[in-house]
Amino acid sequence: MRKMRSNRSIPVAPVAAEGAMAMAQMVEIMRSLQANVEASRIEQARMREDLVASQARNEELNRVTEELRQALQEQRGRPVAEEVAPSTPPRVFPMPFAQAITDTPIPASVVPVKAVFTGVEDPEAHLTTFHTQMMLSGGSDAVYCKMFVSTLQGTALEWFVSLPTGHITNFQQFLKIFVEQYIVNKAPPRVSYDLFDIRQYQGESLRDYLNRFGAQMVRSPAKDEEMLVYAFKKGVLPGPFCEALIRAHPATFAEVR
Repeated sequence: MRKMRSNRSIPVAPVAAEGAMAMAQMVEIMRSLQANVEASRIEQARMREDLVASQARNEELNRVTEELRQALQEQRGRPVAEEVAPSTPPRVFPMPFAQAITDTPIPASVVPVKAVFTGVEDPEAHLTTFHTQMMLSGGSDAVYCKMFVSTLQGTALEWFVSLPTGHITNFQQFLKIFVEQYIVNKAPPRVSYDLFDIRQYQGESLRDYLNRFGAQMVRSPAKDEEMLVYAFKKGVLPGPFCEALIRAHPATFAEVR
């Protein structure tokens, strides 16, 4: 009995699908290659443009450099008078001093004054310091004027420069307008009762307190010895010395010392 052979058919649909997929991938690869080629072409074009622009800049730089070199050579060949000719007039500084003061030289023997006035200090205290230092070397009235200006700084110097030209003719006039300008900075006058505000600090030695009280006493208008002694005793800290003062009853401050 013959065995029947089975005729099985080969499936066609899957094979066709795989071919279509391969074709799509091939098309996508071709598109990607075309895009890369186009991008490369654009980049090369941009690089050519940059190269052309760079060459143009180099040419312009060379041209400017050559012009500067030629101009420098021409300037070196010009007369000296043309080179030093000022383009703007020199700055003129105001001078409140009279011409006679301005023309007076400062002798080499005059010692520079170390006092400084910036516009916030006591004007009379500054004048006292100035006169004390100027006594070491002396000088004429005009020299005093110039040396006094050397002590002004900051707003005080600005005030001096703002004065009219030739306004100051002598030192006394200079001091008068100086004090009037800064009279608000003048320290109030001391009174005798200020001595009663002086106290010996905790830990301060008796010698230091005695020296501090004596310095303030010199500035005080008080002349009554009894009051001076009483003010001193009021400021001494309680202790053996205070008790000794009470027992001794000193009549003058010299006896306290």
